[in-house]
This record gives sequence, C-alpha cells and structure tokens, in this order.
Amino acid sequence: MKASEAIVKCLINENVDTVFGYPGGHILEVYEALRKSKVNHVLVRQEQAAAHCANGYARVSGKVGVCIATSGPGATNLITGIATAYMDSIPLVAITGQVNSMKIGRDMFQEADITGATESFTKHSYLVKNENDLPRIIKEAFYIASTGRPGPVLIDIPSDIQAAKIKKLAIPETVNIRGYKPTTKGHIGQVKRAIKAISESKRPLIIAGGGVILSHAQNELLQFVEKTGIPLVHTLMGKGSLPTLNRHYFGMIGNHGFSGANRAVSKADLLIIIGTRVADRTWGGVSDKISEGMRIIHIDVDPAEIGKNVGTHIPLVGDAKTILTQMIDRIEKINTDEWLSELNSDKRAAGKRATDLVNPRHAIETISKKLNDDAVIVADVGQNQIWAARYFEDKIDRRFLTSGGLGTMGYGLPAAIGAKIAAPKRQVLAVVGDGGFQMSLQELGTISHKKLGIIILLFNNSRLGMVRELQERFYGKVNAVELDKNPDFIKLCDAYKIKGIRVTTDSELEDAFDKAIRHKGPFLVECVVDPNESTLI
Repeated sequence: MKASEAIVKCLINENVDTVFGYPGGHILEVYEALRKSKVNHVLVRQEQAAAHCANGYARVSGKVGVCIATSGPGATNLITGIATAYMDSIPLVAITGQVNSMKIGRDMFQEADITGATESFTKHSYLVKNENDLPRIIKEAFYIASTGRPGPVLIDIPSDIQAAKIKKLAIPETVNIRGYKPTTKGHIGQVKRAIKAISESKRPLIIAGGGVILSHAQNELLQFVEKTGIPLVHTLMGKGSLPTLNRHYFGMIGNHGFSGANRAVSKADLLIIIGTRVADRTWGGVSDKISEGMRIIHIDVDPAEIGKNVGTHIPLVGDAKTILTQMIDRIEKINTDEWLSELNSDKRAAGKRATDLVNPRHAIETISKKLNDDAVIVADVGQNQIWAARYFEDKIDRRFLTSGGLGTMGYGLPAAIGAKIAAPKRQVLAVVGDGGFQMSLQELGTISHKKLGIIILLFNNSRLGMVRELQERFYGKVNAVELDKNPDFIKLCDAYKIKGIRVTTDSELEDAFDKAIRHKGPFLVECVVDPNESTLI
C-alpha cells in the first residue's frame, strides 16, 4: 500500500476518528487516503485554528488531538497553535507535508524547516526519511504526546515519502523508547514524608493546577479534600479542580485572582502544590507574602518543574491522580476547623461596578446558572478570560478551557469547535472579546458548515481591554487599543447564517440567554460593555 494509506491506518489504530486540517500541494497524498477512509476531517478556515480545534478536542475527549497542514505557510500557520498546546501540556499530534525529500534545503516552493522552527515548543518531532519507519514513528508520536507530561509532537512527511509504497504494514504493539520512562507512581518514602508534614501542619493549603485536570484527578482531589479537611485554591489552569460551592474552595490565586485566595497562600504554613509550574501570573499576587517558615510539597509529573520557580521541601514526582490515590489510602483527617473559619472570615465578596451597559460579572453568573451541570466553557484571552475564570461556577462535570501559558488571543472560537465535536451532546459556551474574536472569526464558517450548536458570548467594549488596563496602570495613558470601528458582529453572523442578538443592559440578559440555549444551532450573544470596565472589581 501507499505510505499515505498506511498513515491513515496507523491513525485509526490509535483510535483517531476526527482530524482538523487544511489541505495543500505537499499533503495531497494524505488527503486522498483520508477521502477513502471513515475518519472525519474537519476543514478549518486557517491552519492555526486546526491546532486550536485539536486542542479543544483533546481536552474534552481525553484523546490525542490531531491536526494536519501542508508544507511552508500551512505548517508555519500551525506554529502558534502548537506552542499554545505545549505551554498548557495538551496532547497533540501535528502532521505536516514537506517538499520532496531529495530537494529539502534548496528553497523549494513552499519549503520551510518546520521541525527546526518548532523545536523549542514540541515535546518531540520527526522528519520522516524512510516510508517504512512511519508505523513506528506514528505509534511513538501518540505515546510521547499522551504519556508523562502531555504535549505536542510533530511529524513532517515529504511528499515523495507519502507516495512511496510500503511492502508490509507492521504497526508495533508496544513502544519502548530508550531514555523516555515517565514516572507516574509517587515514591513511597516521599509520600510518607508528605503525609507526615500534612499531619504536623496547622494551616495547610492545596494549590491545584492544570495537572489535576490533565490527569483527570478531580474526583481523587475531592476525596482527598473531604477526607483531610484541607482548604483549596487554584491557578487559572486549575479552574474546575473542585466545585465552587464546596466548603473547602477559596478561589483563584494570582495577579487576577481573588485577594482572599492570595491571602490564604500567605497565611498557610504548608502548601501542597499539585500539577502547576508556579509561573509568574499565578505567583505574582502572593510571592512577596510567603512566610519564612512555610513548607512546600510539590507534586508534578515533570521533575523539571519541581523547584524551578519556588523552593520545595518535599518533591513528589508522578501523576496527580496516582499520587492522590496513594495519599488518600494512608492519610487521616486533620483538624482544620479553626483554619477554615479564619479563611471564611477573610473572604470578601468582589463588588459589582455600577454601569449603564452590561456588567460582565453579571453576564457570566447569569449564564452559568442557566447552563447544564456538564457544560463546557471555552474562554479566549483578555478581560473576557478573567471574567469567565472568576465568575463561572465550577461543578464536578463541567470543563473550563483556556490558553493559560501562552495566552493566545483567537484560541476560544476554534477550541470551542473541537470541544463541541468531541462532545456533541454537551453545551459548549465560547466566551470571547471583540479583539480575540476578530483573530479567528473566519471559523464562523466552520461552525456554520458543521452546524455546531455553540453559544458564543461576545463582550464588546471596542477596546483591547486587558492591554488598556496595563497601559493605564503602568503609564497612565493608552495607545493603539481602540477598536472603535468594529464591524457589526450580528450582521457578520447573519452572513454565515448564524443567529445573533445584541444586549446593551443587564435586564436583557435572561431573555437573550434563554433564546441562545433553546436555539438548535449556533447562536451569538453580543454584550456591549463599558470600555473602562475592569477585570479586578
């Protein structure tokens, strides 16, 4: 068979039923093989969206997301999406076409060194030089992408390799890569040290990161919290680790977190950090308040993250789900009543800014109450992201997706497409700002074409709101952030045969959201927001 046919068979062997892509001259052989297969190909309107779609698909389905592009500009358009997945540890396999292998390096038409270009933000990459290596390479790529700390793997396949004949398709049953042996189970000695430290502490606090979500450890974390009585805060990527209404939940920390949550970190005598690299945006609101006597337990599947940004007393390398299970079996409840009481008395509700237009907090809280308990919310980047993270209620079966590490504007809409295709029966809400929305609004074409019932909540303040806030804070003046000539978003949606409604006051929200939820197809609710609205009120 042709190598291209073998590629598709190898994808099917990895349980791939959906791929996101955009065809071109040097990936034609793969597309011909896809045409003959039962794999669902989702045609995006720009290659970056293919990577973001695969990202959202992976996070909701629990499988490896797959995106495909041609060589040159097709491949380079994937770069931002690949880097986004890398920073948030999302399992992705990106397949790119390449010029004829005998002509690589001669600056051929649509030639680009994509493996070199993505070297610093892929978990691994392959430039295929022999068609007979493809079954092994694809098997390895999926294994690397999904094990240990997940991440994107790139496979660059020259056009002549795709067209070559493979005598026998021999897909390996197992993968054994020398030097790559991820640790999942926590060292029992370190587990015992951690349990001892917890039992001796008076004010322990859990900081839950995105690793909890990636390892599907929400139920184990809930059991651990309920058994021990330890309060919890979370990072942006850790949103959804624990239901908002749980009595041990104290909110999001960091520069855009809740002041009460940041104060909890500063008052703790023991931090149990789970699945987060403790990056600047998370740690910025609390790093200067860390007490000298505080002890830190850091649990992470990637040993390189432990101790990188904050000193660690008890390192625990392994999968969050596995280690929490180990600890649940051994740990006893500790008396945290006084500590919880102190944190509750320190909890201060964030006020609502008075406005004649739509209050973003009220909008998020209103739709949060109306959506199902298993709804998926996908937040773009900017002020909309922070409003969504602060005010959307987490429940055990809900999912919150966003670009945390790279902070990629334009992520929300295509990631929502991937999420909806992964879970067509679940409600999917894309929260976007007018700036980020215009970075990927061409994907309205994909949504319309696939008849995807996504609700789009658009906050329109005619500004690059987050940048405006930063400029005002640091310089006292603003520059290059006005979007006063925005298009009519309702008419744009109408052009794509997507229903939409514009809301200018809080009193209109209930009716608008009810219409969006009842509607059988995609629906946009545009909320007009004060240009001076803040993320911190």
